[in-house]
Amino acid sequence: MICSEFRAVLHAFLDGELDLVRQVEIEDHLRTCGACSRIHQAQLALRSALKSDELYFRAPANLERKVRMAAQPAERKRLPRPRMPAWIGASFAAAAVVALAIFVVPKLSRPSRTERIAQDVVSAHIRSLMPGHLTDVPSSENHTVKPWFAGKLDFSPPVADLSAEGFLLVGGRLDYAADRPVAALVYRKGEHLINLFAWPSGSTHESTEAADARQGYNLLFWTRGQTNFWAISDVNAAELRQFASLVRAHLS
Repeated sequence: MICSEFRAVLHAFLDGELDLVRQVEIEDHLRTCGACSRIHQAQLALRSALKSDELYFRAPANLERKVRMAAQPAERKRLPRPRMPAWIGASFAAAAVVALAIFVVPKLSRPSRTERIAQDVVSAHIRSLMPGHLTDVPSSENHTVKPWFAGKLDFSPPVADLSAEGFLLVGGRLDYAADRPVAALVYRKGEHLINLFAWPSGSTHESTEAADARQGYNLLFWTRGQTNFWAISDVNAAELRQFASLVRAHLS
């Protein structure tokens, strides 16, 4: 993990919203990176300070009476306008700062939906490499893998036979990304595994491939045939683009 990745998910980490794999990665990073550790401690201190009783105040007992009298119709006897004590104005200012810190700052630093999906995909790929997690239906036959998803998902994922081009189908499994169950199709290129995640896009909009790289893995994502696709592997970027092009051609 690099520092920019840590800062992008800091608030999610503090709120306990990350999966176990990501949580462990961040804890390991904090043990070795002094700069990020200081940022983490500062955020913890800020959260503690925001809960301090010193930021809360009780209005004087006669404040409600004065407000009601000041709000009476103009034809009634006007009372001298009470001057707000300086400490009340300071308290309002402090409350505004607290509101800014609680409601605005986290939203500005919150990762985008694409960023969150990329985190999900990387975590799912890493989990799949653990023993016993790669496939639910191990098979090199697309006519075996595709029917296996029937009744398990609300869509039918396309399963391409790319063995002639050197990308061998290993099988498929159910996984979770983008806040929903998704299909994960597993291919092998030499000694390298490729996870292809697919789920409905919910629109007819199609997009070209976009690339990313995280934690030593290359990623490509695109939308085709009302389906979102995310491919991830440690193959080089050119081979992953070749794989994505073959998948796209299969849907043509």
